[in-house]
Amino acid sequence: MDKSQDKTMDTATTVGYDAYFETVQSRKKLPISLQETLTSAFASIPVSSFPKVPGGKVIEISAETSVSDTVKVLSECNILSAPVTDMEKANSNDWKERYIGIIDYSAIVLWVLQGAELAAVALSATSATAAGVGAGAIGTLGAVALGATGPVAVAGLAAAAVGAAVAGGLAVDKGMGKDAPTAASELGDDFYKVILQEEPFKSTKVREVVKSFRSTPFLPVSTESNMLTVLLLLSKYRMRNVPVIEPGKAFMKNFITQSAVVRGLEGCRGLDWFDCIAAHPISDLGLPFMSRDQVVSIDSSELILEAFKRMKDHHIGGLPVVEGPKRKIVGNLSIRDIRYLLLQPNLFSNYRHLTVNDFMKTVTSMCQEAGRIMPPITCKSDTTLGDVIHSLASKSVHRIYVVAEEDEVIGVITLRDVISCFIYEPPNYYDEYLGYSAEVLLDR
Repeated sequence: MDKSQDKTMDTATTVGYDAYFETVQSRKKLPISLQETLTSAFASIPVSSFPKVPGGKVIEISAETSVSDTVKVLSECNILSAPVTDMEKANSNDWKERYIGIIDYSAIVLWVLQGAELAAVALSATSATAAGVGAGAIGTLGAVALGATGPVAVAGLAAAAVGAAVAGGLAVDKGMGKDAPTAASELGDDFYKVILQEEPFKSTKVREVVKSFRSTPFLPVSTESNMLTVLLLLSKYRMRNVPVIEPGKAFMKNFITQSAVVRGLEGCRGLDWFDCIAAHPISDLGLPFMSRDQVVSIDSSELILEAFKRMKDHHIGGLPVVEGPKRKIVGNLSIRDIRYLLLQPNLFSNYRHLTVNDFMKTVTSMCQEAGRIMPPITCKSDTTLGDVIHSLASKSVHRIYVVAEEDEVIGVITLRDVISCFIYEPPNYYDEYLGYSAEVLLDR
């Protein structure tokens, strides 16, 4: 992709950001004077005053760490993402050299799903070989059918998948490619063994995943920046986290996440400006910022891999599990739940037809004693914003579902939505305060 295409895509993305924020601003029933006062107040708060991450030290992951070990680190530290460092540039004073990106569960999901699709193509191509297509065409078929741009280890994956198919005597349709859920359904144990337990999961370096799936760019602010910049990046510009760099130095001083900001807002309870907004029902703030037919959900009877594919396709971090024609909510899936498939696939006995319902039951039984599995968090249209913030902060969740009668899901409120309620973007703010970092990002 050349730079002109990059610029076109960037322009289209910016339009999407503007449309989201225009919707937010048009639906808020708050006095303009209050919004201006709050925006001005956040613009006067330095980033350096924001609380540090727990323990005071940002968790970093070396670019040479395997995907398997990366998932373990994220899981053990109970975090969704971490900056990835180039150890060859460990002594550099330039953050652009030291940090190559951010790894999070969304990138890992993309990597797993692409690997699954390539495995399906390779296995299908094996059958095609018997039909006279030719073994040498397997790699080409994969690239053409999927437009593959993933890790270099994908070549090894295709070879391993073909080997597993031949050794196991698997019968695969002669179609030239299937999607990830179909692959999981039809290939059963061998699919999981190839994708998750053996290669390339254990050997692929996180560097390759970050290079291939840049869904979370490394876009830092300095300790001298203001909190309005951070809040805009986390809300309007859809960043899940914002690295903080001290001017003239390469090491991160902080890592501000959407969750940390919402916890910070919860800590403002009792202050006049917060209580004034928090007392409003969510409907007064235009929440949820979607119609009920825009809610992306998954039926409990569908395949678990389809749930992760749906999150990938819609660029979301979670979705409600529903049942029946009324779409009654019965559970919640987060993108981080893929760690259970990656780290403990042996606990899921029915690989061939692993449904969302079966997955949730197994995970619940695994984590019941640890208390990590909770029912989906819901609210009604007349719930106050303060109560929504309290639920998100106290239960450490990233979304709350708005339900009507009989627990029908009619909307979703995310951390991003909550942050958006407190600010607006002053004229030309993007060009004046975010332009430099954005240019650096595009030039990398």
